[in-house]
Amino acid sequence: MKACVLALNIGSSSIKLAVFDAATQAPLLRANVTRIAKGARATASTRAASAERVAAPMPAPSDTKEAVHWLLQALHERRPEVRVVGVGHRVVHGGVSFERPVRIDAAVLNRLEALAVLAPAHQPIEIAIIEQMQGLLPGLPQVACFDTAFHHTQPKLQRWFALPRALSESGIVRVGFHGLSYEYIAGVLPGIAGARPYRKVIVSHLGSGSSACAMYDRRSVSSTMGFTPLDGMMMGTRCGAIDPGVLLYLQQQRGMAVDALADLLGNQSGLLGVSGVSDNVEVLEASTDPRASEALEMFAERAAAAIAAQCVALAGLEALVFTGGIGEHDATMRTRICSRLQWLGVSLDASANAAHAQHISTADSRIDVYVIPTDEEAVIARATAALLDASERGGDSIG
Repeated sequence: MKACVLALNIGSSSIKLAVFDAATQAPLLRANVTRIAKGARATASTRAASAERVAAPMPAPSDTKEAVHWLLQALHERRPEVRVVGVGHRVVHGGVSFERPVRIDAAVLNRLEALAVLAPAHQPIEIAIIEQMQGLLPGLPQVACFDTAFHHTQPKLQRWFALPRALSESGIVRVGFHGLSYEYIAGVLPGIAGARPYRKVIVSHLGSGSSACAMYDRRSVSSTMGFTPLDGMMMGTRCGAIDPGVLLYLQQQRGMAVDALADLLGNQSGLLGVSGVSDNVEVLEASTDPRASEALEMFAERAAAAIAAQCVALAGLEALVFTGGIGEHDATMRTRICSRLQWLGVSLDASANAAHAQHISTADSRIDVYVIPTDEEAVIARATAALLDASERGGDSIG
């Protein structure tokens, strides 16, 4: 049997699962489930990340835990020779204390539960899956890999809010998110850039959740998200940055309860709230409803403004990278954003962009622009394998 690590990337309504060779980190199998509880769709691939995915029919799972169990059964049928020696989990919020991946024990789990209130769309589900895996594969090492850890290199004053110092010192600071995605891009960019020694790079992860990260020498120095994943850019159902006075007004003058306000900011705003049609960019671009067009233009405007603002932390810009579901696949949205950054020196090659090429800027563009697919599961698997002690690699089969 082949010793492998299992990487689980849990979203609010989707799951990405991947199996990697524990020794070589080569991907052996990838699968995902989308639209959980809404007519779920599953795909699986037994080849590398860029390989064609094979659709697998499944009944719509009622929740994420049921979907994970279905995936594990499906993977056992496809790769019965796999022996899992460790499981790595994407954990959205690590607060100020988790600066790197850690082995999960009862104390770590308690700390993750305390942070769940800051990422309610993700963290409770992630904790539930960790506990589920403890039941399915008892005694097997599990590792938490944090979306916040990559940003611990940011300067203190970049992380602090302009609040009384005691609040910042107590941990109410900007922690940033999408760190696993940014870590992957930082790792592969030198090989893609070749002879171009970029030091000042902005990576924009655009998807249901969206953010931008300024990297100097491939280390995070600033990001658009803050204390929670609600901050920064406009997103699928999240509003992004907002005047805090609006929140006070809604509570004090409109009588909005805290739970209702949280639902408004996290689930009813963004592309969905502005368009009244959908949070899906593909659906909005196909719509003839003028509200859909307004939502797309607003998304592009806010994304471009956020990218431009990150240049301040770098005192310039040499390369811009698009990643994430929208960033990787939506050429029209990339055009909308880059057209707003022409003053910065961005010149897009329309043909390369339409073809989803890796390098999409023109030869005379002052800023090089790239499209690089992210691979958070590879980062999770690498971290998990690194934390496994050789004496613990007894493992267990997926089934």
